[in-house]
Amino acid sequence: MFRSLRAKLLGWVLLPLASAVAVDAWTTYGNALDTASVVQDRLLLGSARSIAEQISFEDGSFQNQIPPAALELFQSSQPDRIYYRVTTGAGHLLSGYTGLARPSVALQAESPYFFNSSMREAPVRVVALLQPVIGDPNARPVMVEVAQTMHGHQQLAHSLWMHAVRQQLLILALAAVFILFGLNRGLRPLLQLRNTVSARVPGTLQPIESKGMPAELAPLVDSINDYIRRLEEHAGAQSIFIQNAAHQLRTPFALLNTQLSYAMRATDDQGRVESLKAARRTLQQAVRLVNQLLTLSAAEALASNSEADPVTPNNLAVVVQEVFENLAAQAQTKDIDLGFEMTGDSSTVKAHPVAIKEMVMNLVDNAIRYTQAGGIVTVHVDSVEGRTTLIVEDNGPGIPVECRERVFERFYRIHDRDSNGSGLGLAIVREFASKAGAQVSLSTPATGIGLAVVVEFAWQSDHLASAQAHNQHST
Repeated sequence: MFRSLRAKLLGWVLLPLASAVAVDAWTTYGNALDTASVVQDRLLLGSARSIAEQISFEDGSFQNQIPPAALELFQSSQPDRIYYRVTTGAGHLLSGYTGLARPSVALQAESPYFFNSSMREAPVRVVALLQPVIGDPNARPVMVEVAQTMHGHQQLAHSLWMHAVRQQLLILALAAVFILFGLNRGLRPLLQLRNTVSARVPGTLQPIESKGMPAELAPLVDSINDYIRRLEEHAGAQSIFIQNAAHQLRTPFALLNTQLSYAMRATDDQGRVESLKAARRTLQQAVRLVNQLLTLSAAEALASNSEADPVTPNNLAVVVQEVFENLAAQAQTKDIDLGFEMTGDSSTVKAHPVAIKEMVMNLVDNAIRYTQAGGIVTVHVDSVEGRTTLIVEDNGPGIPVECRERVFERFYRIHDRDSNGSGLGLAIVREFASKAGAQVSLSTPATGIGLAVVVEFAWQSDHLASAQAHNQHST
């Protein structure tokens, strides 16, 4: 509803205040009615006493006069009607209106009794008062009743209530002004932070000064600074990656240009054919390098979009078979023996399908590429108690222990011994493994010759449960 934080805060502060004002206005109306009733009762009682004081017993009869002051007490802007009645203790009417209601309870002398009734189809408020009369041989007090219609009562209650409501609304308006002033003062550090960020030159990655920031803004500033730090690291890594990629691509393209130039200058067919073959190999290496760069870029994009990308169960054995089909011709060219072994009841891992396939593809491709002709490359998939492990072994030259961590760096090649490699294979594997929640390590096979790349996936509790359920169902 509100797009402004200031408006939201003002609304959430004023909402309980407005609710309190509404509740107070409701209770104030009841208090106004009670106050109007007290005022009306006092006027009625004063009028009744004035009339009662004029009653006397002389010459064997009651004498009474209605003083004008007794009725002038009720003068107001509202056209209220005043009714009265004076009766003896025996119930004989001395003066007044016969239709005025009598009290329904027994009265005590000089103790007023107030009650509501109606007169001529109009609601009235009535006071009844017993007044002893000196000289009365019966010694029975006379009853004086005075009644007033409710117009003045309602006007007084409404006037009192409106006066109180206007005061409360004024207080609410002043509170809103002071709260808004306080919000402007309180939000000033946030606005200053906004201005500081907006005034920055594009590309500036310096952290924001958090000194003097309110405690509520300190976590936000720390998060922004942490993001700036990670962004700076990412930008630095990207810059280095671009520089390395440009350097790696410059060499094959320069070599390709030289080979094509030599082929164009060659006078004999054999030299031209050899140059073109060399240019073709160089172009294939460049294409592979570009493909690996794109794959590495896809791995990084997978990291930034990990929440949006689907993470689904994948059958690792099926993925290995697909990779074997794709690389069978490459292995056959070098007479490489490709083998696959599986132990355990399940080879399911939960990860992004692209990450799984690219890991297996790069590991098997590296093993074939760096293993000598006639060598052996074996892929093992082991699943024990819900933990799945992928092992790619070869009997090639292996990697020295001191270099096993560095080979995961981009474009790193041991002594540049093989110009066919780009130094990106294991870097791609580790990048995808981190996205799949797996750990990659290098070791020496049990034969003592070659290299074993071990990928340990996270514990798959749900896969283990499903596998056990499947086994029970099959049984």
